[in-house]
Parts: sequence; C-alpha cells; structure tokens
Amino acid sequence: MAPKVLVVLTSYGFIESANRPTGWYLPEFAHPYEVLAAKGIEVVTASPKGGVAPLDPRSIENYKSDASASSFYQTKSALWERTARVSSFRGRAGEFAALFYPGGYGPMFDLATDEDSIALVAEFVAAGKVVAAVCHGPAAFTNVVLPGGKHLLSGKEVTCYSNVEEDSGGMSVHMPFSLEDRIREAGATYKMVEQMSPLVLVQDGGKFITGQNPASSKGVGEALAKAIGV
Repeated sequence: MAPKVLVVLTSYGFIESANRPTGWYLPEFAHPYEVLAAKGIEVVTASPKGGVAPLDPRSIENYKSDASASSFYQTKSALWERTARVSSFRGRAGEFAALFYPGGYGPMFDLATDEDSIALVAEFVAAGKVVAAVCHGPAAFTNVVLPGGKHLLSGKEVTCYSNVEEDSGGMSVHMPFSLEDRIREAGATYKMVEQMSPLVLVQDGGKFITGQNPASSKGVGEALAKAIGV
C-alpha cells in the first residue's frame, strides 16, 4: 500500500491591509508534489474550512515559465479545490507517513492559530511521523506545545521565509507577526541563507523538516521522500 502524505493548505485568501488576494504559493506545493508522486506517494489535502483552498494568483504569474509548477496548476486542481476540513483528520495520524505545510502568506493568518491544525501537528509528532513545512508554512508550528509543556520548535534548527526576504517583498507591514522572530522566540535556532537561495534543514533524524523559501520547495520534497523511506 502506497504511503500517504497529508498536505494542509491555507483557507485565507485576501489581505485587507494590502488590498490583494493571497493563499498558498504554487511552487511550494507543486515542486514537492512532483517529487512525491514520482515515488508513488499518495497525497491527501486538507484546509481549515475545507473546499477550495485559495491559490495566490501572483504565484501563478511568477511561475508561469516553470514547467513543473505550470503542469501542476493545469492538471491537479482537484487537490486544492476539493480539500477536506483539517478537523476531519484529527486522530488519524496512523493513516499517514507525513504531514506537510506549503507556504504562501495565507498560513500566517489562519494556520498559525487554527486549533485543529495545532492539534494535528502535535498528534503527528507524538505518533513519530514526519512533519515538514516550507517558506511561511512553519507558521503552523509557532503555537504547537508538546504534552510535556515544551514548544515543538525548542532546541531545533529551523528555517522559514526570512525577515530580509519579507522586507524586500514589502510585505512585513502586512503580516500579523514576524515568522523569523516568532521561531526564535519559541527557542529554536533560526538558520538562513542569501534570500531566494535554497535551504532545507532536517532535524530529529528526518522527522522534522523546514525549507526557507520557494527555492527550497523541491529540496523539502526530496527530504520528505527520504524520511518516509521511498
């Protein structure tokens, strides 16, 4: 039976202060999906609200010349248009090999504080499953506290979309918090490389994976596949 990965997408689709649509970021799902699908891994999708998980339209435009992202966008829309509610997966970590959070600005506004998502991450960690995220996806980890009271990120080397990258895109002022700062505050050692260069960090013997930015997406997929053992 093929291993399964649960991918959690944002349901947040519009940033009022910036007056612009947002959501999840195309290559951050497309590139890992290409890696995982090629290895026979089944991908199941969820979002806080279920149904259509909004795709950031700027990511479609920015990656229109990327063959992998374009093909994914044109052929795999059911993955983000028919998501199940995150709440429906609580208590089901045993069915999956891994849990993965793509980024985009959306997760900063909903997945960071979504109670079902927070519980889901804790359940997967407790079950010894692989947990991964890329770019703004690690926002989903910022409020996860483990049963003993220790923060999930405490003591780990973690990366995410950096303050430098956020500032260069002009979006820092529109974010509810600084993801880099929040990760540091949780007791993690934050790591980064030059903006828009790839960085993938693997911790806990392959059980915890983070990627810095869109350029890190394929590497996160490869690390996921390796950790799953395929």
